[in-house]
This record gives sequence, C-alpha cells and structure tokens, in this order.
Amino acid sequence: MGKASSGCFFQQMCSSLAGISRERDHMKDFRRYLVLKYIQYLVLSSSNAISTLLGVLGSGYVMLILQSSRVSSKSTAVFISSLAKADLLIFVSAVAELFLWTSSAAVPRTAFTPALLQNLLVANAHISALLLSCVATEAYLITFFPMESRSLRTVRNARLTSRAIWLLVAAECILLQVYDVLKASSTSPSCGPTAWLFLLSSGAAALLRALSYLLGILLRIVNVYIYYKIFFSVSNRSAVRTK
Repeated sequence: MGKASSGCFFQQMCSSLAGISRERDHMKDFRRYLVLKYIQYLVLSSSNAISTLLGVLGSGYVMLILQSSRVSSKSTAVFISSLAKADLLIFVSAVAELFLWTSSAAVPRTAFTPALLQNLLVANAHISALLLSCVATEAYLITFFPMESRSLRTVRNARLTSRAIWLLVAAECILLQVYDVLKASSTSPSCGPTAWLFLLSSGAAALLRALSYLLGILLRIVNVYIYYKIFFSVSNRSAVRTK
C-alpha cells in the first residue's frame, strides 16, 4: 500500500512538472539561461560558487524542458542541450570531491585525482565558452544573413560542431592531465622515455594554457561585438517601423 501510494505520488509529481513545462514559454527560459551562462563564462573573470550553483540548476531545468515535445529540434536547441550537458562535468567533480572528503581516511589521494577534478572544471569552462560563441554566431547569421546561412544552420552541422568541441577539449584535458600527473608524482626526469614525455607534455601544456587564455579574451571580444551589432540592428528596425 505504501509503495503504491509513493508510486502514484511520483507519477503525479512528474505529470505536474511536465504540465508546468508545457505551459511555460520555453524561448524565454532559454534566453534567461543563455544570459546566465554568458555572465558565468564570458563576463565574470572566474566563476564563483553562487554563479556555478545557479548555472548547474539552470542546466538541469533546461535538460528537463528539452524533453518536451513542444521544443522543436533546431540547431540552437542542439547547442543549448550540449551546453547544459557540459555542467555534468561540474556535478561529477563536486560529487567526487565530496566522496574524497568524506572518505579521506580510507581512500588515499594520489596526484591523479586532484588534477583530474581540476581538469574537469577546465573542460566545462572551455566547452561552455565555445558553445556560447556558437550560439552567438548563429544569432548573428539569423539577424544579418537569414537566407544565405540557412544551409549552414542545420541540426546536423550543429551536432557535428558540438561533437568536435567536446573532442578537442577532451584531447586538451588529457594532455593537461598527463602533464599534471608527471609534474606532481616526481621530479623532472633527466633521461629516458619519461624525460621526453615530460618535456613534450610540459611544452604542450604551456602552449595550450597560453592559447586558451588568448582564445578566452578573443571570444569575449567577438561575443560583445556580435551582440552589439544585433542590438543596434534590431533597434534600428524597430525605429523604422514606428515612423
């Protein structure tokens, strides 16, 4: 009897959530979510606990409403879905950190673990910044080249772009992980294959961090320019209509 009532309650709760999701304007929710993400990754110099928590909660809600049949399968929805899934890296990192903290006596920490948790956060930040820039680029194409860019703004291209971003960032983090583990586990080796691996990973990691820093600045500038152009274009069109 108790199991039946709890099952009914769970079904009613899911039905209520689905009903609320259908009644809401999804486009407004997506806009608020994107604004939150832009502030988190492209406005703030570094994410804080509050913005990170709000971002994770927003991603959870977006993943829920993306399951709705009323949300059309468009390229923008593909980018937003991939952006929301990127916050799973934060969730995994937080859960792993909590597990290690609660079982610190039973599970000894190695050089691999803290480096991995940090690189998961780095991957989340880089994937999110690149996907947000994809959304901004698509908004620019829709505003200024709606017909000419229609063949580019497809669901297939959005999925390929999202997968390419995930693969590139994954390769970056694997390289950073190798360097961090070699750096933390021992002193710099003087000879042998390990020495070459350490030197290569050290040089590649330094180059990647420099490129990531420059790319982050460039993405901020490009996104500000794109939305500046879109804002004044829409404002000018509205002014012309009101005359």
